[in-house]
Amino acid sequence: MPHYSQASLDKLHTCDERIQRLMREVIKHYDCTIVEGHRSHERQDELYRTGYSKVKAGQSKHNHAPSLTIDVVPYPIDWKDTDRFRYFGGLVKGIATQMGIDLRWGGDWDSDNDFKDQSFIDLPHFELRE
Repeated sequence: MPHYSQASLDKLHTCDERIQRLMREVIKHYDCTIVEGHRSHERQDELYRTGYSKVKAGQSKHNHAPSLTIDVVPYPIDWKDTDRFRYFGGLVKGIATQMGIDLRWGGDWDSDNDFKDQSFIDLPHFELRE
């Protein structure tokens, strides 16, 4: 059965308890790795400057402690395999729904199941709706 590395677990532990519960369930069904949980303001501003984020420090749910969002990707990582990311996104969303966790995914920000109407695509990103 897949399991998280210590590095992934360290990142997971920076997240809200609901995200931790969700990701502990997801790993039972699909091998994945956690890229980021909580993010410092410095890192957030760096990602904003380089175009990897649309929000500045303090505006991201990554900046909360604990983090209200997580970046997680299917393992092994192939950044070019967007079909696999979309499959994984649907799996995570489905498990979250079954667990009663209201989640928004960066591959379908408006949750209308139309992947082509997104102005910014962030396939690894999952955040709690609040």
